[in-house]
Amino acid sequence: MPAIALTIAGSDPSGGAGVQADLKTFHQFGVYGEAVITLITVQNTVGVSRVEVLPADLVIAQIDAVLEDIPPLAAKTGALGSAEMVAAVARAAEGFSFPLVVDPVMVSKHGVPLLPEGAVAAVRDLLLPRAALITPNLPEAEALTGAAVRTLDDMRRAAGRIHDMGARAVLIKGGHLENAATDVLYDGTHFHEFAAERIDTPHTHGTGCTYSAAITAGLAAGVELAEAVARSKCFLDQAIRTAPGLGRGSGPVNHHARLS
Repeated sequence: MPAIALTIAGSDPSGGAGVQADLKTFHQFGVYGEAVITLITVQNTVGVSRVEVLPADLVIAQIDAVLEDIPPLAAKTGALGSAEMVAAVARAAEGFSFPLVVDPVMVSKHGVPLLPEGAVAAVRDLLLPRAALITPNLPEAEALTGAAVRTLDDMRRAAGRIHDMGARAVLIKGGHLENAATDVLYDGTHFHEFAAERIDTPHTHGTGCTYSAAITAGLAAGVELAEAVARSKCFLDQAIRTAPGLGRGSGPVNHHARLS
């Protein structure tokens, strides 16, 4: 039996982000991927022109169908689209017997909101306590904590605060830092830092989805959290460095990048 991972996220028809990126990443890590669709976008590398959130009961029915037949060993969430959806997925997660990675997707790479401001509280109060790991970038960490997150010290403080809100572990991504792209992982006991050289490229569409999916694949395969993050960071670095240059805007990373 292969390791099995589930993504609960939105669809990107251009293939760079969302469930499409997640499934490609699962496959690259040798993990069988399952996908529950939460919302449909009309987008490409240039922009997002439409977002349609599916009915929450339809999403829960998808989750139930997967769990009763091919239960995963780890799961992740991506774009959820509404407070109602967040609440529904959080209720479903109460019964998960496997780790849940929460990627709190709030805004698309093109700046289009994928989660209403009012739904941030639902993520913080309902979904975050169900998370084995939450992976906010700097703006998302600021939204969750209400405090500025601009430096490594800020990231450590924010990780501690988010952990105190109920997440078992917190990975704050430093892609918005001015210098090296350093991420901070806090597991409730220790801080770990994962640094990578900043790469000057416009082709970073779907990096957050790919990163969280790689971590989820590692957890599904039984890899310890810090090691799963380290492997995923290396994979993402190579995926950005070898991006295929597709599209006229912010193109996708290379989901065929070699695993180190």
